[in-house]
Amino acid sequence: MRDSSERWAAAHLTEEPVPELPRGADISRSSASRVYDYGLGGSHNFEVDRRVLDEIKKIFPATPQPARDNRAFLGRAVRHCQRRGIRQFLDLGSGIPTVGNVHEIAQRGDPLARVVYVDIDPVAVACGRALLRGRERTRVLQADMRRPRSVLDHPETRELLDFAEPVAVLMVAMTHYLADEDDPAGVLAAYHRVMSPGSFLVFSHMTADDHPEVHRTVEAFNAGSSDRLVLRSREEIAALLAGFEFVEPGLVHPAAWRPDGPLAAGHDPSLAACYAGVAAPIPG
Repeated sequence: MRDSSERWAAAHLTEEPVPELPRGADISRSSASRVYDYGLGGSHNFEVDRRVLDEIKKIFPATPQPARDNRAFLGRAVRHCQRRGIRQFLDLGSGIPTVGNVHEIAQRGDPLARVVYVDIDPVAVACGRALLRGRERTRVLQADMRRPRSVLDHPETRELLDFAEPVAVLMVAMTHYLADEDDPAGVLAAYHRVMSPGSFLVFSHMTADDHPEVHRTVEAFNAGSSDRLVLRSREEIAALLAGFEFVEPGLVHPAAWRPDGPLAAGHDPSLAACYAGVAAPIPG
């Protein structure tokens, strides 16, 4: 493990703090958080992660547009929530909190904003804790979003977030890692129950509705990853969110959700292979 940590540090010659690999971390297989980091141009990933995304790009050349469109959507959605009075954020499946993540955006707009990051990947959590050490209003937890009580009842969650007040729950590029046997509707319902009036869900989910070849990219991802990705149609995704009411423009491709300006020439939002939206919990 020490040799692995030394190679990890040597591969990340940046000014960012680089943690030792957590004991027992399996870096023989890719992880969703590190593949996503690579797609965003980050440095906290391994060769196994880069190999997976490079293989996916051969099948779906628009890669890594899905990651980049999702990250841009995340920023716009966080700012929307802040304009609606949200001051606390629960980011589920957050990955590695590098440039453009929730705490940067939220605390730039409101230095008192509070953010709890949650991820199951021990490497992502270790990186997050190293990057965010000393930030009083930010926490990074290792927990499984599929077990909501392990997240919601965690002492650090309870220390930082007050569920009697509105909160933004973020599931960005995350819920497609919930298999049908995980009861994704039940998982969403559990988070819905703790969301006070005025809260928002920020959500995106991959699909192959417009681009059937995305099915082959998922096969390539699942073959080499410790995570499993499940594609769903727009109708299936909307059914998962039956307890929420979407704000305009509804469930759309990420780049089409309240863009800051005209899309760049040639930018096809459907190439994100994803639907995204912001929604408020329906009472009851």
